[in-house]
Amino acid sequence: MAARTRRALTSSEITQHGQALYERDILPTLDPSSRGKFLVLDVETGAYEVDRDGIAALQRVRNRRPGASVYLVRVGFPTAYRIGRGTRFERPC
Repeated sequence: MAARTRRALTSSEITQHGQALYERDILPTLDPSSRGKFLVLDVETGAYEVDRDGIAALQRVRNRRPGASVYLVRVGFPTAYRIGRGTRFERPC
């Protein structure tokens, strides 16, 4: 019997799964000191890393599972990064 290969998730699927996992399972458990830090989530396993440095968190997730489909969020903010000047919106933790 041939081994089944998993199809790669689309960016839309990564975003949907990642946001749902983050909001439902992870955000309620985070310490308030995590606010402003980056959270990198492996959407297929649920494993995640939190760090002030988003690249460091990403590297730790990818070291555990190379090729992981990851979702990046900045805890307490609607986006991980902001381009240009504009109004700053923050979410409560």
